[in-house]
Formats: sequence, structure tokens, C-alpha cells
Amino acid sequence: MATATRKNEEVLAKYEPVIGLEVHCQLLTATKIFCSCRNRFGDAPNTNVCPVCLGLPGALPVLSRRAVTLAIKAALATRCTLHETSVFARKNYFYPDLPKGYQISQYERPLATEGYVEIPSGGALRRVRVQRIHMEEDAGKLLHEGFPWSGEKSGVDFNRSGVPLIEIVSYPDLRGSEEAHDYLSALKSVLLYAEVSDCNMEEGSLRCDANVSVRPRGAEAFGTRTEIKNLNSFRNVARAVDYEVARQVAVLEAGGRIVQETRLWDADRGETASMRSKEEAHDYRYFPEPDLPPLVLSREWIEEVRASLPELPAERRRRFVEEYGIPEYDAGVLTLGRDVADYFETAARTSGSAKAASNWVMTEVLRKLKEDDRPLASCPVSPERLAETIRMIEAGTISGRIAKDVFERMWATGDAPDAIVEREGLVQVSDEAAIQAAVDAVVAANPQQVETYRKGKATTLGWFVGQVMRRTGGKANPQVVNSLLKKSLGG
Repeated sequence: MATATRKNEEVLAKYEPVIGLEVHCQLLTATKIFCSCRNRFGDAPNTNVCPVCLGLPGALPVLSRRAVTLAIKAALATRCTLHETSVFARKNYFYPDLPKGYQISQYERPLATEGYVEIPSGGALRRVRVQRIHMEEDAGKLLHEGFPWSGEKSGVDFNRSGVPLIEIVSYPDLRGSEEAHDYLSALKSVLLYAEVSDCNMEEGSLRCDANVSVRPRGAEAFGTRTEIKNLNSFRNVARAVDYEVARQVAVLEAGGRIVQETRLWDADRGETASMRSKEEAHDYRYFPEPDLPPLVLSREWIEEVRASLPELPAERRRRFVEEYGIPEYDAGVLTLGRDVADYFETAARTSGSAKAASNWVMTEVLRKLKEDDRPLASCPVSPERLAETIRMIEAGTISGRIAKDVFERMWATGDAPDAIVEREGLVQVSDEAAIQAAVDAVVAANPQQVETYRKGKATTLGWFVGQVMRRTGGKANPQVVNSLLKKSLGG
């Protein structure tokens, strides 16, 4: 088995994956893109509809200014070049969830082109190029289960029909599933910071298709690509890419050729399956949308949106490293979400110890949020109270071990750390006489370990420290304990 696995890895190593992602992002608007129907997930089927989004004869679209503003934000946040004039087009195809028989999108003249998103690479950041961002409307949704008649027919919910989307198309700059995952994470972070979308993949606010090909390492020409659909999580994007790369390599190694097609990802089986031959642009018979004039952006509008942008993740990451002196890794974790970055920065500034704040946020705060499956907005420990806990450690009022107990009590009760310490008598003991008594008792009770230490096994000191801390209920100052133990043991 090990030999077969190694051989398979050697075969895969002969080829280089080439990956580009197409991300559909639902814009955070109250209404749909061409009508005033509500843009809201979870309502009863076909309740947020009107003649426009149902494609009834004679209904005319009116473009939402709010949707355009958010699309401009996304383009600026991904460093794209905005085009002052873009044109909507009809993308013609038939599917039961497409009421008009065409989708209003943008084709030859999109909203924005030539941007980039930065992803971590070897301790630095590397740019993944964005080819284009265009606006379009969403289709409806087919419902295949959950109804008494589901065994015989499918239903159509048009609530999502006309929901405003942007499609963000990357260049084929990604070279593996890990990079694809990192790109999606970075892009999601940018969109959340800019408040363009809620990026909820479970509700369909962020959807991804992956274009995958392989080529011999060192070759310049791209191989034949396949498009993978039905990727509803970052994990499934990575799994699907890995499977498809391995499948294409196996086909080529067997002397076959890759067929350009659309494939569907089956998460339960962990594999892709052929869905249909890959469409080209001419298959959709694009032509300019006659019911909508060209979209013209004024410089004032663009600059107004630019001024509203917050500090974005990559810039904030760099600043955290430079201003707070924390490692690149810490900065990367802390800036993935704007709320986490804000929380850390408040705790760092209030406590005066950025590295301690970084450690506490990454290990304790994020751990507890994950355990409780709750958002940071409902965190029972405010950054100010976390900072107060850190200051108590720095002042020697409590030890790091006691601080973790205090944190757990703060999380459970919402009480302030000083109140918990006073109420439960958790103040750290630094009195040398009191600690010396505990040290003497531990040394006297463990002559064999004392002999082991004196024969040169210095690691035994940690065991002695633990015994003294246990004897003092964790309240002894660890630095004082270390110093006294070394003297008593003859170290």
C-alpha cells in the first residue's frame, strides 16, 4: 500500500495543476437588482416576486443604485480598474428556473477588470489576479425534495430570481487546492470587510465554480480544462480540485485525453461526474440588453464609494506586523475577520501588550467561540475586560494559570476579572516565605526526584514547579517558585 501511494504521488508530481475560480457573490441589498421585491433568504417560496423578476411580458427592469454601489465597492476592494461605462447583455439559455429564457448579465463590457487579491505564500503575500467583475441577476431555485409530490416532480422558487450578484473571475493563477482555499478565504475576507455581502455559503450568498486543468511541469501551454460546479464550501472546493487533478492525471497517464466539459461535484461520493459539454460564449448568443441603457459611473460616485472603504485585510495585516510587532501568522489569523481584528486591536491598545492580546484572542477567545458556536458579536468577554486580565498578569496580581480560570469564569458569568479574583481569593502569592515553605515540603517529600535533578536531569525542575503550584492552589508566583526551587535543589 505504501509503495502504491508513493508511486501515485510521484505520478502527480510530474504534473502542475492550473486553477481559476469563478465566484458568484450575492450583494447585501434590501431589494432585487431590477425591481423592488425583497432580497431575503428563507421566506416562503414565491412570495418575493413581481412581474419584473417573473419575466412577465411588458415588465421593464430598473437598475438598483444600491447594487451598483456595492459592486463598485467590491471592484475597488479587489484593486480592479473600474470602467466608467459598462453594458448589460442578455445571456440566452433555457432552464426551468430562468423565467425570461435569458439572464441579464454583462459580457463584452463588464463593470471592472484587471485587479488582484493577495494570499499568503511563504511568509509573504502573493497576488492572484482578478480578470473581471461583472454584475448580473440570479436565477430562481429548483426544489427537488421536501414536498408531498417531490417523488414525481420538482418545484421552482422564484424568490431568488433577480437577486443582485457580481461574478468575480480570477485568472488561472492558482496551483493547487490549498491555494484555491487561500484565495477564497482572502476574497471572502475582503468582501466582508467592505460590507459587500454576508458571504454565507449555506444560504447561497457565495458560490464558486472551479476551472481545473493540468499540464506537465515546466510546460507553458495550458491543458484542456473542466469546470466543476456545486461547490458549496471551501472544504469541498479543495476536495473537488484534488479529485479532479488526480482524475485528469490518471486519464493522461493512461494515454487518454481530457474532454472540455462541465462536471458536477458529489460531496457524498467525493468525486466529480460529467454534467454536460462545456459551453462557450457563442452558445449563449449574448447581445446587449435593449431594455437597459449603458451603465455610466461618474468620477464623483466612484470617489464617494472609495472614501467609504475601510482598511482592508492585507493592509491591516501589514500594519499589525509593523505597529504591534506580532508575527505574520498571528496577523493573518487576526485579520481574516473585521470583527476579530477590531477586537484584537482594542485589547492590544487597552492592555499595552499586543503579543499577549494576540495569544489570548487566538487561543482562548476563538476557541470558546467555536465551542459555543456563537458569533464574536455575542462574546461575553469584552476586549476591554480581556485587556484588564492581561494587565493583571503583567502586574503580577494573578498568574497565567489563574488567568485562564478567571477567563472561564468571565465567559460563564460576564463578571469583571478583578471582581472574580477578589471574590474567589485568586490573588497571586509572591511572598517568598510562604512559597519557601511549600518548596521545602515538596523537596522533603521527593528525595528520589531531588537526586535525579542533581545528577543533571534539569527537566525535572518543571515537575517540581508543578508540585509547588499544586500545593499552593496555583497561586504562587511561577518566577519566585523557579528561583527558590533552584536554590533549594542546589541548581
